Amino acid sequence: MGKLIIDLIDIKEDVNLEKAQSVLDIFMKEMAKFSAGLKVLNAKIDILNDEFQRTYQYNPIEHIKSRIKTPKSAIAKLIRRNLSIESLDSYYSLTDIAGMRIVCSFIDDIYLLADIIKKQSDLEILEIKDYIKNPKKSGYRSLHLILNVPVYFTNQISKVKIELQIRTVAMDFWASLEHKLHYKNENANYEELLNELRVCSEHVNQMDIEMAILNRKINK
Repeated sequence: MGKLIIDLIDIKEDVNLEKAQSVLDIFMKEMAKFSAGLKVLNAKIDILNDEFQRTYQYNPIEHIKSRIKTPKSAIAKLIRRNLSIESLDSYYSLTDIAGMRIVCSFIDDIYLLADIIKKQSDLEILEIKDYIKNPKKSGYRSLHLILNVPVYFTNQISKVKIELQIRTVAMDFWASLEHKLHYKNENANYEELLNELRVCSEHVNQMDIEMAILNRKINK
């Protein structure tokens, strides 16, 4: 049985805690599928990485990080979206229960990797969110691919939904600091600080563009 749902988050809504707990317990048992899906995707990326190094003597990937959303974080997101925590479908509607982040050197590497991943015949692209060409209001930039990754078990094939984020080192640096500052919003000048963060994002983007141009000149 999973951790008591009442201990995971302060639920103020009128919910059936017994039913919500039962749904959470079922979903927790499914977590092994998400973990397996990340292993499959990670293996594919490792193979691509090795091929780049062997064929082109070039490694577009700086590092890879993956994670599975905690039950507390999943429940909090469902509540923010006004989705029922008494429904298993609500959990499966979340696209980022399992997430992987690939950090690249240059913007060109992002789209190169994305194109290669799109050509993987056994990966199903459910959605593409280009926050590089269309940044979030906060200044956040990254390319998101929502994938269905097939996992072969002894008696079934399961398609596991994974959110793949691809970004540059500079984008990752900005996003990491923005995330930390976001949770310190008790500051009286919070809105002013958000504006400064957006300005920083523009500086970071300009540096990414200039570095990409420089890299193209060197490669020529």
